[in-house]
Amino acid sequence: MLARIRRDGQYAVMPRLWGGVDDGRLADLQTLTDSTLTTLDLDDLLAELLLRVREIIFVDTAAVLLLEKGADGLVARAACGIEDEVRQGVRVPLGVGFAGRIAAIKEPVRLDRVDSTTVANPILWEKGIKTMLGVPLLRGDELLGVLHVGRLDGRPFSDHDEELLQVVGERIGGAIQTRQLADERAATGLLERSLLPTRLPSCPGLAFATRYVGAEHRTIGGDWYDIFTLASGQLWIVVGDVAGHGLHAAVVMGRIRSALRAYSLLDESPERVLDLVDRKVNHFEIGAMVTVSCAVLDPPYESMTIAIAGHPPPVIAAPGQQASLAEVEPSPPIGTGLSFGPRRSTTIPLAPDCVVAFYTDGLIERRRESLDVGFARLRQAMSLGPPEYVAREIMRHVVGEYVPQDDIALVVMRRTDPSAEAMPPTGSLNE
Repeated sequence: MLARIRRDGQYAVMPRLWGGVDDGRLADLQTLTDSTLTTLDLDDLLAELLLRVREIIFVDTAAVLLLEKGADGLVARAACGIEDEVRQGVRVPLGVGFAGRIAAIKEPVRLDRVDSTTVANPILWEKGIKTMLGVPLLRGDELLGVLHVGRLDGRPFSDHDEELLQVVGERIGGAIQTRQLADERAATGLLERSLLPTRLPSCPGLAFATRYVGAEHRTIGGDWYDIFTLASGQLWIVVGDVAGHGLHAAVVMGRIRSALRAYSLLDESPERVLDLVDRKVNHFEIGAMVTVSCAVLDPPYESMTIAIAGHPPPVIAAPGQQASLAEVEPSPPIGTGLSFGPRRSTTIPLAPDCVVAFYTDGLIERRRESLDVGFARLRQAMSLGPPEYVAREIMRHVVGEYVPQDDIALVVMRRTDPSAEAMPPTGSLNE
């Protein structure tokens, strides 16, 4: 059987192979995984891939619409021959029109007529497209988007064209997934690092050290720490953890951090601030779950008032005493909708030269190991001395050669005598 095809506007006659892809097209398909494409950002990558799709399928137009998370619809991300789709920000609800139907059923769809009765986007028939073919872009069963192509001359698409476009769609879907993951990882890392304090406050009588370590071989999550002072001189130390990993968790973390800072300006207690944050999360961040430890200290920092929402308690070490977990009244994590009465805070005295460690659960949790073991390991690693020394010893003894499976945030605070010189390291409390 002969088929008329068009390449760069020129018509030719060539055999149509029904049993599979011919050697020439196999070579064309290899161009979709060209190693030089890995240096392109997602938009440039899709634009280049669509140019190659036109050559492989012999079509006049090609477009990719990606699923917009949380909006139940597709948004035009790249196009060739119908660039207006992208320039006009075309959006297609799932189940509506040509692309929407492909997305809803996750199956290829062919059109032998393109008009207002078959497609939702008028750009398609206004450009003179007569026939179309589209396939879903999938990652397993998860929908990434839709790839569709069109012809101006009215030649119908065959079973062979459909099979070939599905192969192309698999290649493009894989490229999109790889690039999206890389972009998300980079964006998440930049966002999370930008939200960590760049400078620790100067508080006479207190000294600090911090650590932040991302989980190895995983995307960054929603762990954070924050240390800031108010105009009154009041000091706030916050350590928190948004459930999940990736860009979404980091974005939620940033919003919660900003909300907590804003509510702290209301001159409210830490437990009241956590209640306000909880209210905000339950209304605007549905589905998010966050654990937070929030401590407030007033000069001369002889005590701290701490409230906890589902977060592990700090560890306190004082001269002549074994390191111990702070006895703090617990309350449910933020965002769960659970309530066991009003949150309460606990005021804890701080002896001179005492050291307090605030942290996220990535420091103490291990798979198939009781949390009590992790707490005991942390208490054993606590020492007295300058915060940098204490933080180093905690990370050396608690993490050591262990490959972190979750992010770790650590804040070490020491109450000092402002008039005294820095105390040299004294070693572990338990030696």
